[in-house]
Amino acid sequence: MRASWRDTLLSYAFLAPAIILLGLFTFYPLAYGTFLGFTQYDGARFAQGLGPKWVGLDNFRALIADPLFLTSLWNSVRYLLVVPLLQLASLAVAVLVNRELPAMPFFRAAYYVPVITTITATAVMWDWIYNKEGTLNWVLSGLHLLPQGAAFGWLNNEQTAFWAVMLVTFWRGFGYYMVLYLAGLQSIPAELEEAARLDGASSWQRFWRITVPMMRPTILLCSLLSTIAALRVLEEPLVLTQGGPLNSTYTALMYVYSKAFQGFNFDYGLASAAGLVVAVVALLLSLANFRLFRDSTGEQA
Repeated sequence: MRASWRDTLLSYAFLAPAIILLGLFTFYPLAYGTFLGFTQYDGARFAQGLGPKWVGLDNFRALIADPLFLTSLWNSVRYLLVVPLLQLASLAVAVLVNRELPAMPFFRAAYYVPVITTITATAVMWDWIYNKEGTLNWVLSGLHLLPQGAAFGWLNNEQTAFWAVMLVTFWRGFGYYMVLYLAGLQSIPAELEEAARLDGASSWQRFWRITVPMMRPTILLCSLLSTIAALRVLEEPLVLTQGGPLNSTYTALMYVYSKAFQGFNFDYGLASAAGLVVAVVALLLSLANFRLFRDSTGEQA
């Protein structure tokens, strides 16, 4: 019994640094941010040395009445359209690079480069591609898909800016999910593929009967990560369009950022409430992902 207590205390001693760090930098900010969502706490109260004032659901009523927030939330939800495209493309390329061919390590690294490229460099490059004298217009003109000499600003048009920014997000996240899928593919026992090949299964049959079922945990993980990332997208629209034109690329996290850190109001209470709404939407979509994959697992069984 004494040895058991000693082992338990030793285990908690090893866990203590991680628990303390999680408490300070994850659980406490989460709890305090949730509390602020139900309070009035802005720059004026802070300057007067006053703490948060409990206002209940007033912040959420203000959000519902704010057309800008509703637009930003709708844009974030629309951003979910990138998730299935991103997952399908990442999985397809992961299957292609999961082969022992010459120069394959180079291609794996090349696909991952956008993930580690800074957002500043990314913004400069894509702004150069999208501007009126940029590469995209030059290529389209060369293919006679645009009138010769026509100048079209892809980030300055309300109809195209949202999709142009989404393409940048796709480009930046593609390599990250490809690496995760590649790790999942390499964990599949080679004996299963070999046995199916000897039984006469085609490549397509092996993919659907072996690869997809064995990759289901990885697919769920990538789906969850990409769904949450799509809802909390901030960097790309912030540096490329600043939410314009006409708020067509203004996302929910940009709303949170602007209310909390831009201007002179510093409305932390309203920003926290908006962040809570985004968190609840992300939670509901995550539960839907779990339900979907649980049902498909039951059908597969």
